[in-house]
Amino acid sequence: MKCSRCLLRLLGQSARSLEGIQLHLASTRVRQTPQNQVMRKFHLSSVCPKGRPWPEDFPDEVKKDKSLVVLDDLFEQVTGSNKTKASFNKVIEVFNKRDVRRRGHVEFIYAALKKMPEYGVERDLAVYNKLLDVFPKEVFVPTNFIQRMFYHYPRQQECGVEVLEQMETYGVTPNVETKVLLHQIFGPKGQPVRKYQRIMYWFPKFKHANPFVLPAELPVDPVALARLSLTRIADDRDAKVTVYQIPCTDITESGEEVTLPHIVGIQSPDQMELLAKHNPNRPVFVEGPFPLWLRNTLVHYYVLRAEPTPPEEMVEEVYDPERCFDYPLQLDLDYDRDLGDMEDFDVDDLDEGPIFSMCMTGQGDESTLNQWISGLQETNPILGQIPTLFRLNSGPRELQGATDSDQKQQQQQQQQRSHRESVTAEERTEEAETVAEEEEQQRKQQMKQ
Repeated sequence: MKCSRCLLRLLGQSARSLEGIQLHLASTRVRQTPQNQVMRKFHLSSVCPKGRPWPEDFPDEVKKDKSLVVLDDLFEQVTGSNKTKASFNKVIEVFNKRDVRRRGHVEFIYAALKKMPEYGVERDLAVYNKLLDVFPKEVFVPTNFIQRMFYHYPRQQECGVEVLEQMETYGVTPNVETKVLLHQIFGPKGQPVRKYQRIMYWFPKFKHANPFVLPAELPVDPVALARLSLTRIADDRDAKVTVYQIPCTDITESGEEVTLPHIVGIQSPDQMELLAKHNPNRPVFVEGPFPLWLRNTLVHYYVLRAEPTPPEEMVEEVYDPERCFDYPLQLDLDYDRDLGDMEDFDVDDLDEGPIFSMCMTGQGDESTLNQWISGLQETNPILGQIPTLFRLNSGPRELQGATDSDQKQQQQQQQQRSHRESVTAEERTEEAETVAEEEEQQRKQQMKQ
């Protein structure tokens, strides 16, 4: 026991002595540092600012680079006023060479989609493929099912779908190059690839479904456009299109230049037969303009029609069974009614009257339409005996004139109101002054009395 106690005492004394030696060495090192060693300095990079700037201190150019305004400026800088397919492709090449990593490619594609109608390339498949080529390849492809499930890179996929939707809007069918680009960019299971598959499924089905197909590019000539529109409305192969007047400029005796509008009409043999049987005592009407849309082009047409014939003047035509041997023109079938048939069901037959002819003109005034009626009299002499009345609505040009005249009338009315208000104010001030003078005179008379 005594030996163990002695050992513990010795160990305690040795520990205390070691602690004292360490403290002494540490104090001597601290005292020697200012003499033998140099204090270590921290190096600050020039990129990192010493103080955090406020958001208002950012320059305007940095904010501008993050918007689509810079991309619009890029189109204006590269192309200028020359807006063609070659200049549009040049802008895409400039953007691709500007940065290898294609930073800001999503904003650029959105800006390019908006600019495509201005450059006339909204229906060009090669331009759409070149625009899809702006995307970086094999970067947005999901590598596992979890990424595929959680819509990998949603912003880029939405941009790719937007490109395909614009192609669908303008009726542009993708090709094999489009498919290969989409597979390289988004993988075989991406949303743009599925959009491509839907387009390729439905487009061939509806490509030839419309029996009245319009050409891809409408004619610029107003006479050719009117001919196309009237044949589309009439839908009769026997109908004949007649050009009564070609647009031209004429100089009058006084030296003034007058532009003559085009007048194009259409009439079928059946309409000529109906007009020949028309009662001369009942008038015919020129009505219009009626709108017709051909893709993005709006045209107007006018019709020559009559009121429905009254029942007492209607004459039933005798059916000729030998008129057509291919198929019967009249069927008299008496079906027996069943218990489930509705006896109260009836269809109201609305007779709008016969239409004898149609026309399209550059100006919808009565003088121009009178030229059309006079041209119709050459093939329909009965029009010289029938009174013709005009029921013209306000067309596009008349509406513009009406709006201009309405604005002028409103300005005149406002001027008159302001003038009246100023006159009434002056009259009120004069009346107030006269009343005040009369009161002062009365007070002076009372003071004298």
